[in-house]
Amino acid sequence: MLNMRCDPALLFSVSVSIFGILISLIFAFNPPVIQENFLWRKLMVGAAFGSICVLGIIAALFPRKCSQTFHFQKQKNASHNFNSNFKGHHPQCPEFSAHVIHVNKHTLCAACSGMILGAFITLVGTVLYFFDWWQIEELSLLLILIGIAGLTLGFFQLKFKSFIRLFLNAVFVFGAFLILIGFDALAHNLLFDFFLILLVIFWLFTRIKLSQWDHLKICSSCKISCVIREVDKN
Repeated sequence: MLNMRCDPALLFSVSVSIFGILISLIFAFNPPVIQENFLWRKLMVGAAFGSICVLGIIAALFPRKCSQTFHFQKQKNASHNFNSNFKGHHPQCPEFSAHVIHVNKHTLCAACSGMILGAFITLVGTVLYFFDWWQIEELSLLLILIGIAGLTLGFFQLKFKSFIRLFLNAVFVFGAFLILIGFDALAHNLLFDFFLILLVIFWLFTRIKLSQWDHLKICSSCKISCVIREVDKN
């Protein structure tokens, strides 16, 4: 059976992510003092962050390509006790019922759906803010604090089910956006903005690694004999 003790890479990612959240909280009350009036600063930052949102939407819309990363590989000629068709890029297994939502006759991944929703809302906010159609200078500190709270809650989405999981993933993405624009309005610093974008990317990868760990944990503890557990053993 697969050993589900946290590997060093996961522990490192979680530790750095927590450290990044704490650093963001500290900088919220002590922002960088060097402010820049570089003409294209906001457009550059907005373009970079918007590109990340678009790539995230594409990845969430085609999650099946990522399924192999989670060791969920469908084997055509294997024998097992339940239908191994995948719904919402999760196995049709009762153990994964909390990971999916049902809309009409469609089964969707709750996390991916939340990420897509959050990314679309964030894209709208990115256009409004980085093209100077949304002025938030007086709200910058409040937005940073709300963003940190939303991002932190998003990391706990594994504890919840279905539509709550969807909501928390949307809040996770939008929280990262609020942190970025809050600091941009507060600090006006290009290098610090790109540091935050890199931190957002790291938070996203940590969030993905936690999902990987959770998926493997479920299969490891499951008592149903199926091909997925056989793949995990290998």
